Amino acid sequence: MSKVPVRNTPRLLGLACLFAVAAPVTASAVTAEVARTCNTAVAKAFPPKQVGNPAAGSAKGSAKEQRDYFNKCVANDGKVDDAPADAPKDSKAKN
Repeated sequence: MSKVPVRNTPRLLGLACLFAVAAPVTASAVTAEVARTCNTAVAKAFPPKQVGNPAAGSAKGSAKEQRDYFNKCVANDGKVDDAPADAPKDSKAKN
């Protein structure tokens, strides 16, 4: 069994600290402005239900769908792509 000499311990500890501090950080924080913008976009896309008002809000969107929408918004720096669907919403076909 080999032992690290005691005289090298402070040097190795110093190198370990240096490598830990110098390690690149890949994650970036979300700015407050982007978070507010995305939170507003989620509220518009998935309006919350209001007790006593059946016309307010919608039952669409699970928590996972809302979270995915928020993460997509953050990934796009606060811009969401709400492109209209290819098919018209009403059942009448336009000629």
